[in-house]
Formats: sequence, structure tokens, C-alpha cells
Amino acid sequence: MIRIGVTGANGRMGQAVIAALKDLDESHGLRLAGAHLRSDGAPAVADDVTVSRDLPTMLAGVDVVIDFTLPSLTSELAAGCRDAGVALVCGTTGLGEAQMAALRELSKTQPVFYARNMSVGVNLLLDLVARASKALGVDYDAEIVEAHHRHKQDAPSGTALAIGEAVASARGQVLKEVIDHGREGRTGEREPGRIGMHALRAGEIVGEHDLRLVGGGEELRLGHSAFSRRAFADGALRAAAWVSGQSPGFYGYPDMLGNAD
Repeated sequence: MIRIGVTGANGRMGQAVIAALKDLDESHGLRLAGAHLRSDGAPAVADDVTVSRDLPTMLAGVDVVIDFTLPSLTSELAAGCRDAGVALVCGTTGLGEAQMAALRELSKTQPVFYARNMSVGVNLLLDLVARASKALGVDYDAEIVEAHHRHKQDAPSGTALAIGEAVASARGQVLKEVIDHGREGRTGEREPGRIGMHALRAGEIVGEHDLRLVGGGEELRLGHSAFSRRAFADGALRAAAWVSGQSPGFYGYPDMLGNAD
């Protein structure tokens, strides 16, 4: 049985992961063993689950930790996982170079699974985006629109950036060199080969991502909508089950889906 720890256990995604774990039967080989709290208000868990605001205390009793918190915790969490010998599944978005470096450093001694979006559907979408963008090329204008709830801290979303990177890479470009974040004023004619990026924040939208590839006489649309956070929680648990059996290294969805058989 793989012992799962959840950081930010009283946050929206932490609660979603715990709820998904409760719905699993023993055949999945996963059980909640630890819950780390970032604020007041403990989640409802079984008596044998370690609930603590002290990260090392929680990590001491788990095999894999699932993290959907904030970048400010990432480096501390990576160091804690290294010291405790714990694998990490990280779905936190908005990570900077320092946080990514911390995950890479951890991957030298522990298996690390990182994805900007943990839903299986989004990661299949990225594969389709790359294929379509390579086939159509820069003659088709690329525009990306993403929408999330009003509480989201970063924009554009990590998933939108991943879509943009998939488009750019497939066309032989570097995203940061061709991205246009929204438009305002007299912008002039659209420059060929650019990738438009637009972020919406409103209400309680869980997550919507749409790519439009528009040519002279047609348009191809690829997109994904998440109806609840359960999609991300289920993906994270699938990743936790998979990564627990891996050697130290830095992994993502292409590794897991590629080895699904």
C-alpha cells in the first residue's frame, strides 16, 4: 500500500485529492497517510492520518507527497522530500527558475513527477496541439484563450503556456520570442508567426483552454474544459501510483502515458 501525503490539505485542491482518495478501494493500492496544513481548519480524515502544520512531521510517514500549493512552498518541500526520502508529485503552477531548480535537484535522489496541469485530458490535448501545429505551420495564426476562477494567482495559466510551448516547438519557434499577451490600442496588422495569449478571470471557472489555428479559409479548434477539480485530483493520484515505482528522475505525463502499456 502506497502511503500518500497531501500538502495544503485544507485548500481547494488538497480537499479534492483527499476526497478522491476516499473514493478509491484497496485495489488501487493508495491510502491517505499524511496531511500538511497551511492555515487553520483541519480536513476530515481517519484517525491514523498524520495531520500537522510541521512539514517534516507529515513527510516522516508517507511514500509520495502530492502538492498543489504555492511556489513559495516548493523549495522547502523539495528539501523536505530529499531528507525524508519521499517521492513528489507537483502540480503547483507559476513556478520560477529557483523552484524548478529545486525540483531538478530533488530528482537526483528521488522520483519527481511534475505537470503544469494534472488532468489526463489536457496532457493528451498537448500531444494533439503539437501534431496539428507541426502539420499546419506558421501560415496558420495561433491564438490561445484560457479562463479560470477569480482566485487564481498566476496569468497566463501554466497550461496555457504549455499549449503555447507545444505550438511554438512544433513550428520551430521559441515561445517567449513570439508570444503576444493580449492586445490594446492601435496594434497594426497581425505579424505572421506570432502566438496570441489571453487570460480570463471570473467567478468559479475551474479551467478552460482553447487553441484556435486559423488559416486563410478554415479554422481548427482544440480545447479542454474541466468541470471540477476532481479531474486534476484523479490525475495526481494516477501519477503518484506510477511514480512510486520509478527510479530517481524527473518525470511528466509523456513518461507515464508512454509507459501505460
